[in-house]
Amino acid sequence: MYLQYYRKTAVSILAGFLIFSAPSSGAAGSLAGKIGDKRFSPTLSLDPKEACYKAYLAYIAAGGHSAYATTFYSRVVDLHIFCSAKLNAPSQKAAEDMALRACQSAFTRWKVKTASGGCAIAMSK
Repeated sequence: MYLQYYRKTAVSILAGFLIFSAPSSGAAGSLAGKIGDKRFSPTLSLDPKEACYKAYLAYIAAGGHSAYATTFYSRVVDLHIFCSAKLNAPSQKAAEDMALRACQSAFTRWKVKTASGGCAIAMSK
């Protein structure tokens, strides 16, 4: 008779653990440290003072939906590399749109044209 009560008690305790542990495991899925959807490899100089390298590191460290946009790079023709990162946006699509607009605005701001044609999303998550 006591075994029956212990079994019911053990089952109810295990059910309680499952109820409280399931939502926390799904909420722990942060995007920090992840590359996400990689469309092409951006050309980075690895100079810690360069703005595009700082934007790339900030993109990798961001925990929310983010995007990194940059120009295609051709060593022979292009001398200018523009980039931009939108961090922690409400959605991946919104982050891509904002990063692409910010990158393309550099062409009008600096009055520069590149042979590669403009900016594109390199990575997004």
